[in-house]
Amino acid sequence: MSNRKYTIEDVQPKVEPFLKRILESAGISAHFAFTSQETPHPDFENPDVRVKFSGKDVDDLLANKAEVLLALEHLSLEILHVPQEDHTKVTFDANDHRMLRIEELRFSAKTAAERVRTSKMPFRFNPMNSRERRVLHMALRGDETVRSESEGFEPRRNVVIYPAGMPSSPQPQQAGPPMRRSSGRDGGREGRRR
Repeated sequence: MSNRKYTIEDVQPKVEPFLKRILESAGISAHFAFTSQETPHPDFENPDVRVKFSGKDVDDLLANKAEVLLALEHLSLEILHVPQEDHTKVTFDANDHRMLRIEELRFSAKTAAERVRTSKMPFRFNPMNSRERRVLHMALRGDETVRSESEGFEPRRNVVIYPAGMPSSPQPQQAGPPMRRSSGRDGGREGRRR
């Protein structure tokens, strides 16, 4: 994470017009406010700026695991040119969805750790974004009986919880560029990388 500090004065002038246009075009009746004073879970997430949504259609933003809310957040981060390592510094929320999701992830991490301790077998979570993986890792950081690792490649990266002494699973190698068939111009060699 960089040392850059994001402020409402940096974020609001660029994000507000975008959000107004998108919500109006989509016919979503929701209001939003920028705040820098609230951090419900400072151990897990301590954003510089939070954008909080409210209003009649806020449930539309939270449907399908908050996919619209997360998409708006992602696009706003792109507009702001926020680097990947700073994505936790500007966050979107509605109806305390984020706080509830952190609680759910913490509970899931503790439950999975207990299962790993009992079974002595690793437990693999479904793929999730980097913020959610971080919550799982942090929820288990003081537990010396298990350890957690992120495995795989984006967008299918997931957390695996292992018994403390168990070695990690071998990591598959990330696929390189696709092989292409030759058109015959290179002497008939097929599968040549270009």
